[in-house]
Parts: sequence; structure tokens; C-alpha cells
Amino acid sequence: MLRRPTMDPESKTFKFKICLVGEEGVGKTSLIHRFVSGAFDESYIRTLGAVVSKKTVALGSMQGRPVQVDMMILDIMGKRTFLQLFKEAYFHGAKGVLAVFDVTRAQSLRDLTKWIDGVRDSVGPCPVYALGNKTDLAHRREVNSEDASTVLASYECPVLYTSAKTGENVEQAFQGLAKTIVESMAPE
Repeated sequence: MLRRPTMDPESKTFKFKICLVGEEGVGKTSLIHRFVSGAFDESYIRTLGAVVSKKTVALGSMQGRPVQVDMMILDIMGKRTFLQLFKEAYFHGAKGVLAVFDVTRAQSLRDLTKWIDGVRDSVGPCPVYALGNKTDLAHRREVNSEDASTVLASYECPVLYTSAKTGENVEQAFQGLAKTIVESMAPE
């Protein structure tokens, strides 16, 4: 059960949708599960369609007021046919993207550009964080940071290396994207 952080009445609350995209098996569902519940499940269960999770996080303060974010997190099926057929319906209203690739599968990084383009075609420019997941499988690694920087250079997005299994950088990825979105929504 999700608990809302206790915030004073002067707090500012933002509500928005973010999408996790990427090829099948890169760990999108596991990243969400780690972020929302703090747990990891070894079994692989293919996502069919899209699954919605929610989490409220405190982000610190903005202009002297505490800030919290109610995130609706969409876990999108990793089939490109799904992307082509349903992108408008599922991406509509998304304010940011966590684009996930598997560091043990170089092709998942190369295919990531299609996913980022698909979201941006639907919602326009929006913040993107690229996540190189499965860093706990270092002995099988096929993607290094130079590869990711080269492939993702035109997207000007931060690249974080994560492990849903160990929790490495998972919280930082979701909170970093949320903070970037909030900053982009805040009046100057």
C-alpha cells in the first residue's frame, strides 16, 4: 500500500505521467517494481499492453515551499508493433520518459532511439533519461558509456546505469526525471 508523505499545507504538489520504454526484457517492469515497492523479483513476466503504477515522492523545496510529486508510471510493452499501433493512446499526456536499454544487449541500445522518437512524435519535446539497466551482470556487459553517449548524443539526455536487482541508481533515475519535469513546468 502506498503511503503519502506528510506535507504541510504550504507544499506544492505536481501530478504527472511518465513512461518507461524500451525493448522487451530490458528490465522496465523490474525497475518500476524496485522503485515503487523496493523489491526485486527474479522471474520474468512479460508486460501485455501497459501497466500503471503510482508513487508519491518528496522532492525537496522550490521557492521555499516543500514539493511533492504524484507520479503515474506507465510500463509499456516492449514490442515495436505496440509502439506503432498504440503510441498516441498510451503516450498522450506524458511529461517525461525513462528510456531503458540492457547493458548486456547492444541491440537494445540501438533500438532505443525508435522508442524515444515514438514518444516525442506523440507528445512533443519532453525530458528523457536513458537508463542502462542490468549493471549487476558486469561479466556479460556489451555496452560501455562511450557506446551509449554516441548513440544517444542527439537526444541530449542524461544516461544513468542502473540495476533493478541491487537498486543501484533506481531512485536517482525516477527522482532525477521528476525533478527535471518539475523544473520545466515551474514558472520563471
